[in-house]
Amino acid sequence: MTMRFFATPQDAEAAFYDALERADLDAMMAIWAEDEEVTCTHLGGERLAGFAAVREGWRQTFASLQRVGVRVSEVVHRQGILLALSSVYEHYSVRGEAAPRPPVIASNVYVRGAQGWHLLSRHASAAPDSVGADSSATLH
Repeated sequence: MTMRFFATPQDAEAAFYDALERADLDAMMAIWAEDEEVTCTHLGGERLAGFAAVREGWRQTFASLQRVGVRVSEVVHRQGILLALSSVYEHYSVRGEAAPRPPVIASNVYVRGAQGWHLLSRHASAAPDSVGADSSATLH
């Protein structure tokens, strides 16, 4: 697999959501740091640690996932020299479903290395019922 170069954490994040919407495993994994220290916790899932486990988790997710659209809102970015954090609300829509799905809160941590910025850790969890699905600021 070939890592892509991302000049900024925001570039890596835009590529993440694009790969997610397309359910493209190769594109998704090109965003992740090739590091056994990577972790990913999918919504309602257990923590996956290590590149191979994260890849398998995304493979299973994409195999069982209907085609989705995702809109990101209430984005909070924090960036240092080598690490960046993005905390967002994700709003998913599935083709054919009339009712909106409840939002998901996600935290994405990016690390800067010789190959640019890559995803190091992701954690997604259900948003409390008090969070409305109407928030509107789009990442890309």
